[in-house]
Amino acid sequence: MFNRRKFIKQSAILSCAPMMPRFVSSSLKNIDSGQSGKVLIVVQLSGGNDGLNTVVPFGDDKYYLARPTMGIRRNELIELDDRTGFNRALKAIYPLYMEGEMTILNHVGYPNPNRSHFRSMDIWQTGGSSDEYLSSGWIGRYLDSECVGCDRPYHAIEWGDNLSLALQGEQRMGFAMRGLSKLKRTADDVFLNQLGSQYVTDGNDTHLDFLYKTMTEVQESAAYIVSKSKKNRSVSSYPDHAFGVGLKQIAELILAGCDTQIYYIQISGFDTHVNQKARQGPLLRTYAEGIRALTQDLKNVGIMQDVLIMTFSEFGRRVEENASRGTDHGAGNTLFLMGGGLKKPGMYNDGPDLANLLDGDLAHQIDFRSVYANILEDWIGTGYEQVLPKAIPKLDVV
Repeated sequence: MFNRRKFIKQSAILSCAPMMPRFVSSSLKNIDSGQSGKVLIVVQLSGGNDGLNTVVPFGDDKYYLARPTMGIRRNELIELDDRTGFNRALKAIYPLYMEGEMTILNHVGYPNPNRSHFRSMDIWQTGGSSDEYLSSGWIGRYLDSECVGCDRPYHAIEWGDNLSLALQGEQRMGFAMRGLSKLKRTADDVFLNQLGSQYVTDGNDTHLDFLYKTMTEVQESAAYIVSKSKKNRSVSSYPDHAFGVGLKQIAELILAGCDTQIYYIQISGFDTHVNQKARQGPLLRTYAEGIRALTQDLKNVGIMQDVLIMTFSEFGRRVEENASRGTDHGAGNTLFLMGGGLKKPGMYNDGPDLANLLDGDLAHQIDFRSVYANILEDWIGTGYEQVLPKAIPKLDVV
């Protein structure tokens, strides 16, 4: 029999507990139903990516006046039309744009923008307003909404050590993971394997009962993901970077039919106050090459039509460069949607408008929650009114 002392001694695994969904454990042997429906992959460019040097308005002289040393010249860009071009570091995803599998949304943000990394990221991740302080994320509230399949473990997975607020609900949460080796150790843990069959609750210690339940859920979920990861291997070449490793793992879980609808991954380093050109380019290249590898894997098995990739950053940068050849925190920004089911590929709206700034920043024209509403209702398949805290007009992109 297991006792409290042995339980506490073995419970180092509870570092996974904050990453676990808070619902009654299911028998994972009955969950191996294969992938069905649509998949959403959310990519977060952490630090505030500079949208103006990502999708560059080379046709506007005001851009070069504001950025005399940082402005990217037309002959250094990949032209999208006669006024805007891609940063050449995005070369790897340019074919997606040309093939109608990418939509660029400009001027995305929210009213009364906040230039704090932490506060603005909270706003984006919760789907709230700048004057709301919410404790649950927009994906977490979707998990709370009794959606089909949300009672299953890892319906939403984040690649990383910690679970972002976006995936935290009031009753349910996503599942955070980094590396199959750590998951395999959890899945193979003898103590946890025996725990579920030998522990019998007497109902007198609810805290201990919860800890036992959480530990077995961690073990069961780890076992399921490890078993799925063995079934299908990526054939694409991913960047030798943590972001590339994470995307490759996401691709392999999708290819293997893992019962996950939402994946979340971050790439950090976009807070480019100093020497931005030298720092942003390699990050954008890593991002683009990772996305290219992922989409190649999806196309190889014919499921690109069923996957939507959304890329966002918590804010853009100031229009004017600073004295350190960088940019400071701004507001409105670009947002990318990629996949095979886009209703309006290409430029969704006009490029950056440098003639109508708001306190030196790009003013938002599209509320980011309108993008969420579109994804929730028309891609994921749930009413967005029960997830987003305030009524918001829905876009029609996917």
